[in-house]
Amino acid sequence: MEPILPGFRLARGVARHLRGHDFVTVTELVPAPGLRVDVMALGPKGEVWIVECKSSRADYLSDRKWHGYLEWCDRFFWAVDADFPAELLPQETGLMLADSYDAEIMRIGPETRLAPARRKAVTHCFARHAAARLQGLRDPGFGL
Repeated sequence: MEPILPGFRLARGVARHLRGHDFVTVTELVPAPGLRVDVMALGPKGEVWIVECKSSRADYLSDRKWHGYLEWCDRFFWAVDADFPAELLPQETGLMLADSYDAEIMRIGPETRLAPARRKAVTHCFARHAAARLQGLRDPGFGL
């Protein structure tokens, strides 16, 4: 059995926590070429949140793409574990403290509402990604 990587553990805790707030999530979504979001969440009123999971200082410092995610969501969060040096993270972003089983929102970043056309594109991308994942679970190996 393969070990679960730290980022996946954080993503699982984030997804569990957000489900309790009536958000549904997908992982590793590609909203545009060159971008891969760790967790994208869709809320009950159509709100779109992106959560980037960082397992270490080096993981955060090597991330050069996160600014590109801001135009694809209404709110942006970092998810880190209790040992992460949270003072590294920009204060103008959201922050979640997470582990394999749950998360807690420590800071909510500012809301920057998506334009209607972008919201429609993101929601469409989210739906297709979720449906493809479900189809892959129902029929492994098909469509490879």
